[in-house]
Amino acid sequence: MTRIGFIGLGRMGLPMVRHLVQAGHAVRACDVSPAAQEAARGTGAEVHATPAEAVADAEFVVSMVPTGRHVLDIHTGPAGTLEGVPAGCTVIDCSTIAVAEARALHEAGRQKGIAVLDAPVSGGVMGAEAGTLTFMVGGAPSDLDRARPILEAMGRNIFHAGAAGNGQAAKICNNLLAGISMIAVSEAYTLAKRLGLDPATMRDIVSTATGSCHALVSYPPVPGLLPNVPSSRGYRNGFAADLMLKDLRLAEGAAMDTGSSLPLGTLAASIYSLFCGAGAGDLDYSGVIRMIEGEETAAAVP
Repeated sequence: MTRIGFIGLGRMGLPMVRHLVQAGHAVRACDVSPAAQEAARGTGAEVHATPAEAVADAEFVVSMVPTGRHVLDIHTGPAGTLEGVPAGCTVIDCSTIAVAEARALHEAGRQKGIAVLDAPVSGGVMGAEAGTLTFMVGGAPSDLDRARPILEAMGRNIFHAGAAGNGQAAKICNNLLAGISMIAVSEAYTLAKRLGLDPATMRDIVSTATGSCHALVSYPPVPGLLPNVPSSRGYRNGFAADLMLKDLRLAEGAAMDTGSSLPLGTLAASIYSLFCGAGAGDLDYSGVIRMIEGEETAAAVP
């Protein structure tokens, strides 16, 4: 039984905690939300009021929080976890944050003698609930080897992306592709419908052709094509458009830092900015099809 402190019990964090408990680990969890705390108790985790309490005596610390500011405050702030974790502990941050922020956390850990892994995930809420997440890990190979059993309890695919921050580099590039392709797929479905082509027929055809991609085959934005995707659940309980916009902004920032050009990424960010600004930020990012179809406001999304 491994002692794990887990910080962040939102849509992703809570099912991750559930899988860790089911794998036999002793999890001490923390979140600012009373509702999330109560839900974590239902998984069998021990709930604490502060991160410092949750990570006391932990062998591993896992964080899954919204932004880089949250990550650095939790781990490197005045009462941060790096001040209280025991020697030999490994900090695994699964949030999606800027590469520079991830490398700052690694450096802070190095100065304290604490191993750090940046390990953002892909798979969304569905993957977290099923325990099939993909982890993209930056950090020392030996630290990943030690952490692998913890990650395997929550995910199916674990990739070593390279040195500190490279996990975030992989995640930002992945979500850049995901955001762009969802818009392209939404445009294609909308055009097909107006040309008289049934969406299911289009999916069957294109899934075997050169236009096939994840957004078209496994995560379609059209309701009813697959039973368990967000589009068939009113665009709820998926990867929020607000978070997709955040990740596209991270890609834009990384492009500026590296002198890279992102013409489609910048356009995708502007489209999601309009979608979120119309009140749809809490809907799954596939809901952008409703705006492409001509909904006057995102509030019209069911």
